[in-house]
Order: sequence, then C-alpha cells, then structure tokens
Amino acid sequence: MAEAGSTLDRSRIHRALSRPNLLLGADRELVLLTGLAAVILIFVVLTPYSALFGVAVWVVVVAALRMMAKADPMMRRVYARHIGYRPHYRPTSTPWRRF
Repeated sequence: MAEAGSTLDRSRIHRALSRPNLLLGADRELVLLTGLAAVILIFVVLTPYSALFGVAVWVVVVAALRMMAKADPMMRRVYARHIGYRPHYRPTSTPWRRF
C-alpha cells in the first residue's frame, strides 16, 4: 500500500475486466461451438433419437468443458499456442547442447 506522503499513483482494476469470458462456467467459444454441432445434428437427422442424442452429447461435452475451465479458464488458448509453437521446440535435446 502506498503511504499518505507517497507520490505513487493508484489505479483500480475492475473485476469484470480481468475475469475470463465464460458461458455456463466454460469457455464461451467452445460451448457455442458444441451447441451449434448439437443443433446441426438434431436438425439434419430430424428424429426423436437424434434430438435426445444431440442434447445428451451437448450436456456431456459442456460438463467436460466446465471441468476444463475450472482447472484453467485459459486452457484453450494455452493449448492452441502450444500447438502453434510445437515446430520450434524439439522434444529431445540436440547433440550440440552445452553441459
């Protein structure tokens, strides 16, 4: 904390600006994507069984996405970055490494 005679500036960081953007407790884009896939499955096949299967798949996937977001809300972005950088980092060391 800054003391009374200090010249440090104090700025508030609002919670809404620093929290991740979640929908139903999971990553927003992934929830919407799985919902879209379930709706496409339901309306392409158009049977009661496909409707039950589409809703069941969506509920199971959203539950898994909620567990993923509970562990790390930014996991999707971290994984996408990891895949993007994979060619740059070899899984083994080179013979020319320094000891």
